[in-house]
Amino acid sequence: MSSLNYDRETALVVVDVQNDFADVNGNLYVSGGEDVIPIINSEIARARSAGARVVYTADWHPPSTPHFAKDGGIWPVHCVGDTWGAAFHPNLIVDGPVVRKGMGGEDGYSGFAMKDPEGDTVTETGLRDQLERWGIRRLVVCGLATDYCVRATALDGIATGYTVAVLDDAIRSVDLEAGDGDRAIAEMAAAGCLLDSAVDS
Repeated sequence: MSSLNYDRETALVVVDVQNDFADVNGNLYVSGGEDVIPIINSEIARARSAGARVVYTADWHPPSTPHFAKDGGIWPVHCVGDTWGAAFHPNLIVDGPVVRKGMGGEDGYSGFAMKDPEGDTVTETGLRDQLERWGIRRLVVCGLATDYCVRATALDGIATGYTVAVLDDAIRSVDLEAGDGDRAIAEMAAAGCLLDSAVDS
């Protein structure tokens, strides 16, 4: 069990545990993505029992977007809104509000903000507003994938002024290039994120 102490000023942020990432039949399957689900479910229960909040992020793309390889981006089509791939994995406990990202075709890596892939326009997702309404000061981040959405969400959390912990056994990497996940973890640690484990080693 992690050494993190949940309380009413803490939010567990569950990042993108969706079929396209966490199911072997998903269009952008993250190796081992399904393995984080029981770990995250246990952490959700811990957070809830301590009165902490739980919030979920989800990619929610249109059928065509510069984010996708077929339209000039780098990714296969994934998490198209209202499809099986965009749905949360059926084994994940969903017990809190959902913040959707990429709905306008943006690169929706961070749970906090989205960037127009063809320009510099940045749009907030509404996550920060939700956290402020709750009076949150600390974030615990887990989910998929380490080197993209987890990394971006954790770094934006630090930049926004939160204390951020990342559950290193409840994340998995895409690793487009070997070592991307390890480099992302090092970057998050260097930025001030606490790395902890949800399960005793």
